[in-house]
Amino acid sequence: MKFLKPKFWQNNNLTSLFLWPLSLITLTINIVKKLQTPYVPKISTICVGNIYLGGTGKTELVVRINQMLKNKYSTYVIKKNYKNQLDEQILLKKNTKLFLPRKRLDGLKKIETFKKNIAIFDDGLQDKSIEHTLSIVCFNSLTGVGNGRLLPSGPLRESLSELANYNAIFINGKKNNKLIRQIKIINKKIKIFSGKYFLKNKKNFSKNSDYLAFCGIGTPQSFFNLLSENNIKIKKKIVFPDHYDYGISDIERIKQIADLNNYKIVTTEKDYVKIKKFKKLKASFVKIELIIDNLSSFKKYIYLNI
Repeated sequence: MKFLKPKFWQNNNLTSLFLWPLSLITLTINIVKKLQTPYVPKISTICVGNIYLGGTGKTELVVRINQMLKNKYSTYVIKKNYKNQLDEQILLKKNTKLFLPRKRLDGLKKIETFKKNIAIFDDGLQDKSIEHTLSIVCFNSLTGVGNGRLLPSGPLRESLSELANYNAIFINGKKNNKLIRQIKIINKKIKIFSGKYFLKNKKNFSKNSDYLAFCGIGTPQSFFNLLSENNIKIKKKIVFPDHYDYGISDIERIKQIADLNNYKIVTTEKDYVKIKKFKKLKASFVKIELIIDNLSSFKKYIYLNI
């Protein structure tokens, strides 16, 4: 979805209240989806998704789970083929065996014909056509549940009450006790795991240089925080909508500001795969790895539940 998240999504204010009646449409759609009889797969499936719209780190978690399982199983990742998510598709292709079907169920049935296999879904919790072996809901500790309201009044794709129907939570970022309490109120028994990003190519950045940082991701502040935590000096920040498709005018604007102020340019890997075709823009990207807290416990949970 190509737009900048409105600030009122994080607060209960008049704008959010005014839009609340429209959220009943989202609620109705979700209720109708649950009326269908889901397909029960012949193989184990793991669905990694979110109920907060974008920026929760689900793709990075999919890559890590795939790494954990691929030595024991034939692992395949299924991501519905959305044209505006080319950035995530490219990263998944680099790290996994990726299927990009028009319908997730079609991809699953193809994988079911292989041997000793597991299907990992990047997104799809709101697709009620499949009954998953294991469902993991991702949150970002910075944004939490926002104002707790459904789209468009808030950032939620499903009501918080739906957490009662999922198996585990993964929180990306620093510990957020408020978020944990909100989750536990709804589902006391749900397993909660956490992790954070590690900058793998820190040596590529100079502590003595000034940087212009730009990105088009769901939670831009996570990117900026990562740079600051690694003592990379950001003098200018530019934020584009999530999954943004960069044009020549955007590149010229970034380059002009950087050249005028003698800034080096840094972006995310997701953004870099879309701007590297513009040869005039000399930009670096951060290469990250998701470090899972208490990894042995997380691995044990995954293996016991698939």
